[in-house]
Amino acid sequence: MAIEYDLVLAGVTSVEQVAERAYPDPAERPAGTGRLLVADLDVRYGFAATVLSGPSRYLDVLSDNGTWEWEPEPYTSVSFRMSKEVDDVGWQVRNMLTVVRRVLVSGPEDAAFAFNGDILLLTRLDGVLVKHRRETWWANYPGANDALPG
Repeated sequence: MAIEYDLVLAGVTSVEQVAERAYPDPAERPAGTGRLLVADLDVRYGFAATVLSGPSRYLDVLSDNGTWEWEPEPYTSVSFRMSKEVDDVGWQVRNMLTVVRRVLVSGPEDAAFAFNGDILLLTRLDGVLVKHRRETWWANYPGANDALPG
């Protein structure tokens, strides 16, 4: 079984542009055709990465304030699939948050970052970043809270 995280961006940014922002080193960059790019970065970062775009995406996740729904049209997402069976989950999380930070600081899109498709970890709407689950998720991984200001 795996752990999955999704960073969803609102707007028409292409998968190629998001992949370049997320993975500046071409050797790491997800590849593919059309709206789907994939890379197995398990050895290097502890996850497989996917960049996907589409006409609409529906999120229905739990935030600190109850259910939160969002439907960006169109969207591009960066997804991370991690094995549960690793010695250092914190290493995986730090690597993932480095990618998330790159994407967020290099573009203005509204965004949501969710854990396993049901827990909201952050939103950025109209340029304002708000973290959710500070005491339970962000505090659980040393350096995670500092990796993304807000």
